Amino acid sequence: MTKVLFIRAEWDDEASVWVATSDDVPGLATEAGTLEALSAKLNTMVPELLDANGYPGGNDVPFELLARKFFVAQRHAA
Repeated sequence: MTKVLFIRAEWDDEASVWVATSDDVPGLATEAGTLEALSAKLNTMVPELLDANGYPGGNDVPFELLARKFFVAQRHAA
């Protein structure tokens, strides 16, 4: 069974981008304005980085993308 790689994405308020990193994919650090754009980048970058680092495995590269964004809501006084 192929290991599912874990990738984290966190929203950077200052830069207004999603930033992705992973302990499972050496050298992975990328950003994009939307999760859809980030996912598209990862579909290309993850296999390329694995190949560059000699990662064993077949053609399929399963990964899980966990996205996190923090919010602060304001309560209205009654």
